[in-house]
Amino acid sequence: MSCCGALIEVDDIKKSFGDVPVLKGISMFVQKGEAVCIIGPSGSGKSTILRCINGLIPVDQGFVRVGAHRVHEMKSERAMRALRRQVAMVFQQYNLFPHRTALENIMMAPIQVLGHDRAEVEDRARKLLKKVRLLEKADSYPGQLSGGQQQRVAIARALAMQPEVILFDEVTAALDPETVKDVLWTIRELVDDGLTCILVTHEMKFAREVSHRVCFTDHGLIVESAPPAELFDNPQDLRTREFLGQVL
Repeated sequence: MSCCGALIEVDDIKKSFGDVPVLKGISMFVQKGEAVCIIGPSGSGKSTILRCINGLIPVDQGFVRVGAHRVHEMKSERAMRALRRQVAMVFQQYNLFPHRTALENIMMAPIQVLGHDRAEVEDRARKLLKKVRLLEKADSYPGQLSGGQQQRVAIARALAMQPEVILFDEVTAALDPETVKDVLWTIRELVDDGLTCILVTHEMKFAREVSHRVCFTDHGLIVESAPPAELFDNPQDLRTREFLGQVL
């Protein structure tokens, strides 16, 4: 598949923290409506790739484009503002405001950042709560919700900004096994709806079922990238085979 017309394009990005090189030349592209999973051992640079794509950390070298935004050239928070509207990110930690209800958490950014009408935002927020199957929890505070429920509120909050792309960073890593299922179900529905998603995950079964393509990272490089059936059933690289041998 050619990268021409790709919604997201990453070309040879490098990033070090101090003397430690974390990304050593990452290139990837994602088409509109595609779901790409990034898998690999801890410390292989997976989360750093997501943070470079949405400008949370600057790249040392290379090219990052999301739509019309040349992320690698953006130097100020002001320049990032339009990008932040287009690219939402859901983290391992839910980062909900504890003193705000689920509904209020979802409404805050569209009102404060986008300046949208309050009544319209509340209507959208309730629809999003219904979408993540938590409408009855609209008036609950984060402390009254399970981890999985808080994560689904965090996903609804990301969707409230009406982004073109959502980045998911190990969103089930901190959850109890029984709550993981509901969060993965929610993400699966977004992929089915055609939302462009990049997911860093250690849920291999989910990666196989939900993604159009899987990238395996190791030591700051994308070692192998292929459709899930190909990568999981017939990995070409020895390192991919070793990793899958440990986790499957």
